[in-house]
Amino acid sequence: MENQQSTPESDPFELAREAAAVLRRATGVETHDLALTLGSGWGQAADLLGETVAEVPADEIPGFTRPALEGHVGTLRSIRTAAGKHALVIGARTHFYEGRGVRAVVHGVRTAAAAGARTMVLTNGCGGLDPAWGPGTPVLIRDHLNLTGRSPLEGATFVDLTDLYSPRLRELARRVDPSLDEGVYAQFTGPHYETPAEVRMAGVLGADLVGMSTALEAIAARHAGMEVFGISLVTNQAAGISATPLSHEEVLEAGRAAGPRISELLARIVAEL
Repeated sequence: MENQQSTPESDPFELAREAAAVLRRATGVETHDLALTLGSGWGQAADLLGETVAEVPADEIPGFTRPALEGHVGTLRSIRTAAGKHALVIGARTHFYEGRGVRAVVHGVRTAAAAGARTMVLTNGCGGLDPAWGPGTPVLIRDHLNLTGRSPLEGATFVDLTDLYSPRLRELARRVDPSLDEGVYAQFTGPHYETPAEVRMAGVLGADLVGMSTALEAIAARHAGMEVFGISLVTNQAAGISATPLSHEEVLEAGRAAGPRISELLARIVAEL
């Protein structure tokens, strides 16, 4: 377990400010208005958001590394939307299970905030507990269960999470697509998939979706003063719901199949932000 005590040499917020400064120089964009972390299945949305101003390899920005997971893009991309806003697309998500510490997991969010973003869009691929949500179903995140046993906040840092996933932005998304369902996302540590018993437990606790990302990032975004919008892609039915064994290839295939449709949906929602 990493030492999360802040020191002048290891201040995560100073690292985020340094990353934002390098990003400004690399992209020529002084301020980004919003940021998006595109999880499994959502990557094609970046091409639909607007004009790419610059794309920077993640490992050229302080605190970032290339993603460890196939299906994620290892760049930070600055896009000018049709409305004239600048969106920062973070294609280098660090997952909790990589063992690099919670600070690394939320570094992208903190860099986005330091770059000026006031809205954080978090997406993921996940397992679904509702049998009606087949692979390829997008679901708005209404709330979460953080089952990692960790927090990105350190010391006596108290942040209200009552409306963490913005009701305003969820309503905006439903105006774009009234058929969107919503649910509670449970973040497990991974990298193993959940057991059927763990999925049943999550359901008893109130979860509708299970995965290995998002919750820690959302907490950090709220702490940074950002408005959070979360949306999941059900890539598979969770263990015990599905009659077949789970596999990462199944997740990737569901993402590939749903990619064009959900990317177009996300681009339409972002255009309204």
